[in-house]
Amino acid sequence: MADVMIHNVHFIQNIVNLSNTSFTCQVSEWPRGDDGAVSADRDDDAVRRYTEQFGNLLAETGWPRMAGRVFAAILSSVDGRMTAADLSDQLQASPAAVSGAVNYLLQLRLATREREPGTRRDVYVVQDDAWYQTMMSEDQALVRWADSLRKVLDASGEGTAAHRRIRISLGFIDFIGEEVKGLSERWIKRKAELDAEIDADDGP
Repeated sequence: MADVMIHNVHFIQNIVNLSNTSFTCQVSEWPRGDDGAVSADRDDDAVRRYTEQFGNLLAETGWPRMAGRVFAAILSSVDGRMTAADLSDQLQASPAAVSGAVNYLLQLRLATREREPGTRRDVYVVQDDAWYQTMMSEDQALVRWADSLRKVLDASGEGTAAHRRIRISLGFIDFIGEEVKGLSERWIKRKAELDAEIDADDGP
């Protein structure tokens, strides 16, 4: 659990950095299509190669390497759904390594677990809004952190070095929370625009 909490801090920091960066988000040559549909333009070898690169980039920003590779693999799969066996085969990784990576993603709400219809096998799913969902879980964690720190602050004694240090820490957490809320509102608006763009691209 400690490594997940550490990741939470890195994740929030990266989100806030992105919110203060000017960039243009473009979606092209990647039709949404129906679940399970395969585009005639899809190059599986290229997808796997670039997916591996993306997983390694996630690892460079603090993710456990296997968790980054697993997330990238499911994200880029045709329908966003893969079994543990699928992941083990594609990534040439042991079942134990895949299991640990999947559990990490489940804790962060970057993936969900479902039962494959008609079987006893679990399938791991990455939804379109996975990033947003995990950001919202981090927002909830910030609220809990702030509530807990306020109790520490009240008991630390005004005018002490500890009181000042805790108060500044609490102020930072409150600041990050407001940034996350603002980013959430901007993303909801931007996602609506992206959905409209993709629908228009996929139209007749």
